[in-house]
Amino acid sequence: MRTAELNLTITQNRPILNSIAQKFTSDPYEKEELVQETFIRSLNSLEKFIHNPKLVAWLFTIMKNIYINKYRRQAKYRSIEADIQNTPHFESISRNKGESKFVMEDIQGALSKLPESNYKAFTMFVEGYKYNEIADYLQVPEGTVKTRIHMARKLLKEDLKGYTA
Repeated sequence: MRTAELNLTITQNRPILNSIAQKFTSDPYEKEELVQETFIRSLNSLEKFIHNPKLVAWLFTIMKNIYINKYRRQAKYRSIEADIQNTPHFESISRNKGESKFVMEDIQGALSKLPESNYKAFTMFVEGYKYNEIADYLQVPEGTVKTRIHMARKLLKEDLKGYTA
């Protein structure tokens, strides 16, 4: 596909995607990020759809999935944050910043000890990516991703066992 044709397609469809993004969010920065992320994710397959009358519907589906995944990721963080705040140790940690610094250093140290393959799979999982998305990114089977995440959890649990009640 020629660059000029790609640029024309993006230029023609940007206003449409801007109006669609407005339905998901009113924040102008988040809206622009959503439109850009949609075009970035669509680039690999855009040439298949460039002259297809269903191009906008396809781009809308990509945008909707990006928004839903981001919402799920944020909900997961809120859930983890709520769980942390409800633990009995949270009050003492939040009052003593020096102690919480040591806790964070211990967590970072435990994460740094993980093998690179386990670390990447685990951090992507914590960020909210699904197993199949991690597998695609790492170019490994989904079962391998599940094993790496399991092993990372096991190693972290062992390394941080002093913090369990």
